[in-house]
Amino acid sequence: MSSSKKKIILIGAGMRGRAYTDIAKDVLSDTFEVVAVADPNDASREHVKSKHSLPDNMCFTTWEPLLDMPRIADIAIISTLDRDHIKPSLLAIEKGYNLLLEKPAGATPEECRAIQRAAEKNGVFALVCHVLRYTDFFIALKKIISSGEIGEVRTIQHIEGVGNVHQSHSFVRGNWRNSDESTPMILQKSCHDMDILAWLVGKKCKKVQSFGSLSYFIPRNAPEGAPERCIDGCPKTDCPYNAVKLYYDDKDNSWFRNVSTGLLSPTDEDVERALRTTDYGKCVFKCPNNVVDHQVVNLLFEDDVTVSFSMNAFNKGGRTIKIMGTKGELNATFGDPIIKLYDFLTEKEREINIESGKVDDTIVGGHGGGDTGIMLALRDLILGIPNSSICDIGESCDNHMIAFAAEESRILGTVVDMDEYMSRFD
Repeated sequence: MSSSKKKIILIGAGMRGRAYTDIAKDVLSDTFEVVAVADPNDASREHVKSKHSLPDNMCFTTWEPLLDMPRIADIAIISTLDRDHIKPSLLAIEKGYNLLLEKPAGATPEECRAIQRAAEKNGVFALVCHVLRYTDFFIALKKIISSGEIGEVRTIQHIEGVGNVHQSHSFVRGNWRNSDESTPMILQKSCHDMDILAWLVGKKCKKVQSFGSLSYFIPRNAPEGAPERCIDGCPKTDCPYNAVKLYYDDKDNSWFRNVSTGLLSPTDEDVERALRTTDYGKCVFKCPNNVVDHQVVNLLFEDDVTVSFSMNAFNKGGRTIKIMGTKGELNATFGDPIIKLYDFLTEKEREINIESGKVDDTIVGGHGGGDTGIMLALRDLILGIPNSSICDIGESCDNHMIAFAAEESRILGTVVDMDEYMSRFD
């Protein structure tokens, strides 16, 4: 530990883990050094090994032997699948590692609180990857609210457009399609948004109400005569979810081709094999998915601040937000550098141009700069540099609880009192 660089071990070398460690190498090599990786996927593990010049004995197919060793680094990045966070997180904390923990922190409220309590007990930090906090876009919104220019916030309307094809890839065919295998949609996809909304409001959430369902990507909507797999010839030739078109014909979509095959440089033969043998080749109306394809959440915060949130698959994709205050309103779209402010007194609108806000807000675009932003925040945190976007694991878990409560409300048809809900997990 004598080196001036802060050492990192990576547990889970999928797209998220590789993104963070690539940034550590390409942007922050003066601060960080990746010293070990654990992942069962040969291609992902080999990428990290090559990128960071790791020796064979620091590359593992599972995380257990890595964490059986004495602590060899300052930070453990945990970016496994959702339900696989808890065990390596708790053991890494016990070993004295600080964590950069992919969201959601845990798959259940109990897991989130267990990680929080362990981190607090052992005196380490667990920084959850709520990457929207670290984008220039949302930092600008927070500053505008804090300046008082639009007065006291009374209502926020926020829409997360998942995108119809992203929904089909990740939440119908992919790893997060079924809450019994992974986590509910509101947690997996939208804990980003629950966190950012709570951060923007800056007050305690008091009540949660939610409605939503899976209504389109279901068997009864399959075209007549549709086979189990698109590659076997579907009679509906204009389906936007045809797997052959999305994964095989589109040679530029490395995200889809890589994920479907589990390879970083797949051939057409590899993709065809995946379409014939994995769920990425299945008809979207015949997959074992159960997560919602649209959901709304109403939130009541302290001081009667109201928030409405909508997550929906039936769009191109992207986030939009309207913030209504006592002196004016704000309208903005994530990925558009123009933020519009309307002043009630002057009855005039002005525009704020954040050129750095003109970004790709998707997962393959680094979440609008948030992936780099959180690695910069990790640097700041471990070096003691102030960073107003950083929150501790307690705040992260409280904001996770909003998502868990929303899912309870959706399932039970109730309005959830957040004080009572969180008291169950104290």
